[in-house]
Amino acid sequence: MPVKKRKKDLNLMENLYIPEIAKGLALTFKTMFKPKVTMEYPEVKFQPPASYRGRPVLVQEESGVERCVACGLCSRVCPALAIEVRASETELEKERYPEKFEINMLRCIFCGFCEEVCPEEAIVMSKDYELVFTDREDAIYGKDKLLVPVANLKDRLEFLRNFK
Repeated sequence: MPVKKRKKDLNLMENLYIPEIAKGLALTFKTMFKPKVTMEYPEVKFQPPASYRGRPVLVQEESGVERCVACGLCSRVCPALAIEVRASETELEKERYPEKFEINMLRCIFCGFCEEVCPEEAIVMSKDYELVFTDREDAIYGKDKLLVPVANLKDRLEFLRNFK
């Protein structure tokens, strides 16, 4: 374990902080001449990796049926209380479906807890990062805005299966 020097043990150069100032200036000049990595956003779009947590969406199968069985775990685990689920009965083999599924995007903190707790992989975090609202009602996403075909979410679903 290195021994720290006390103020009375410092020599004249260390007491004036000149070596530390020189180290800081060297770091500044080194980063000044590195190539820039700025993206020109509207023209060049950011392509997030599969691990990116963007807007939460509901997975819709190829047959047009949503995967969600309205268990309500996502709404219970949401720390921001942004998800509202109301279940209803169906004649299909899964017995229940969400009659109402809404996410208040103004409250959502993109934590991904809803995705982790879902037993059916029905709600996942997509790569959508552009969220613009003109009023508060536009920020409440219903099933019409949340349902996304499973083909658009292949890489995220594969990432989740490898992660678990």
